[in-house]
Amino acid sequence: MCVGIAFAWGASAYPLGSGARMGPGYFPLVLGVLLAVLGVAITFNAMVTPKEDGDKVGAIAWKPLFFIIAANLVFGACIGGLPFIGLKPLGLIVGIYLLTYIASHAGDEFNIKEVAVLATILAALSYVAFILLLKLQFPVWPAYFTA
Repeated sequence: MCVGIAFAWGASAYPLGSGARMGPGYFPLVLGVLLAVLGVAITFNAMVTPKEDGDKVGAIAWKPLFFIIAANLVFGACIGGLPFIGLKPLGLIVGIYLLTYIASHAGDEFNIKEVAVLATILAALSYVAFILLLKLQFPVWPAYFTA
């Protein structure tokens, strides 16, 4: 509901146009309203409709939550660097390897060979998709490898 309301509110700053000639705010407004209505319907259904066959909500899985969030933060730091501490971008390939390695600790089993194979496949496919096909401009390798 909050995301839908935020989209609708943000769309109010742009001209809406009409159904025949949509302005830049038309789609975000319609999307925001649909998201908000869907959120209200789901919330209403969850709170009003009795559920006899549902399970109780378990404890929060802190370990997977920590490792998945940490992996994404490290990946972001690898792509963009951290200038306020002097860390230069490490690039896409190093970022994908670190992301895969850190995120693999979220599960109960860890096999370094499987992680290495998965990271290599992800790095190769990401390089092909983002650098070769989409021609995105961000570092692929650390700067000292390309100089």
